[in-house]
Amino acid sequence: MSLVNIISAIGNNSSIYPLIVRDCGIEIPSKVAMTYNQNLKESKQMAYNATRERLIDEYGTSVIWLGGIPAIDSLCNLGIKKLGYNPKVNPNLLKESGKQGLKYNMEKFKSLAPEEVKEMERVLKNKSTYQKLLAGRFILSTAIPVALMGYFLPKFNFALTDKIRKKQENMKPVIKAAIENKQNISFKGISATLANMSTVNKMAITDGGLTVGRVGTARNKFEKMEMGFKMAMMMFLNFVFPIWLAKGLDSLSGKLFNTNVNLDPNLLNNKSFIAEIKNNAMELPKDNIIEFLDTKPDSTFSKLSEKYCGVKYLKNRIRDPREFVDEKKIKAFQSEIEKFAKQAIESGNVDKFANKALKVKSANILANVGISSFLLAAALPKLTFILRKKVTGSDAEPGLIK
Repeated sequence: MSLVNIISAIGNNSSIYPLIVRDCGIEIPSKVAMTYNQNLKESKQMAYNATRERLIDEYGTSVIWLGGIPAIDSLCNLGIKKLGYNPKVNPNLLKESGKQGLKYNMEKFKSLAPEEVKEMERVLKNKSTYQKLLAGRFILSTAIPVALMGYFLPKFNFALTDKIRKKQENMKPVIKAAIENKQNISFKGISATLANMSTVNKMAITDGGLTVGRVGTARNKFEKMEMGFKMAMMMFLNFVFPIWLAKGLDSLSGKLFNTNVNLDPNLLNNKSFIAEIKNNAMELPKDNIIEFLDTKPDSTFSKLSEKYCGVKYLKNRIRDPREFVDEKKIKAFQSEIEKFAKQAIESGNVDKFANKALKVKSANILANVGISSFLLAAALPKLTFILRKKVTGSDAEPGLIK
């Protein structure tokens, strides 16, 4: 994977890649180290216990949080297929419009995609059952991770700490005797909206459930207060702030450098795309977007809509009639292409303009990841420690204080 591909992936706030980088690569190692140093102010034993709890809590939660939803979704999809339905049939198509819908698409594609139309017919005949199956998938893919992260994991973690602390208490007389005898020994979150939710949106919902679970399983009122504050701020910094920051940085760049940087870095680095812009050769929809996608599936814009706007085609380049076309998203994408093309041509040197846009966009993405990660990994823990000291008068984890 090239550097541009990596930057593109971590800059897509609709995907899990920025979360993986911030959560596993930066935030957790930093928080574990800070937890150890903070609790070391009380004692080494307190530091060891707090660090072990934090490691299990953070990495255990991340595994469930990042992998649980896709895994359960896949299992549910297998079950839905066993019952004779194809989960690829988008429930948004149950609402008919002048351009798309189950009945509309079935009639339009009955000779072009007969197998897919048969799958749609089964859904149309059993709409209620299909919607219930999708609702069940949504509930299972969010409720199970919430239960595992919010209740079972902390309960296991607390029970393990209690067991280890009892051993530590029992070992104190032995250790004391050993020290006296040998001084050199050292001890160092159903409708179509829900059914179509992305993995990231489902993760945001599970984060809300996780917050409720963690507050509910906390061992005392101070741990409840700290957990509630910390989890609420983490939700904001993971799911809201990066989107705001990305828009802010891109808008500021547009004003400072007079450069549209709202397109993906991979697209800005695409030589054939830049060549079409330079030669004013890209054909764009003039009115009916869906008709354009259907009649010109091999056009550059149709292929870009497939990559960046969720349009789905079958292997024979017939648009998948089971999938919903988000016209609003495609129109916005087209608008950004038109803005970029206009600025690039007016600059007098399209290649130079595109290269400049790529550098600015990449810098914005890296700045976003850096700022968000700093706030999550350093600023939030530090603020939490300051508030903890003011409220409890101690540096130790509230749940470990007897």
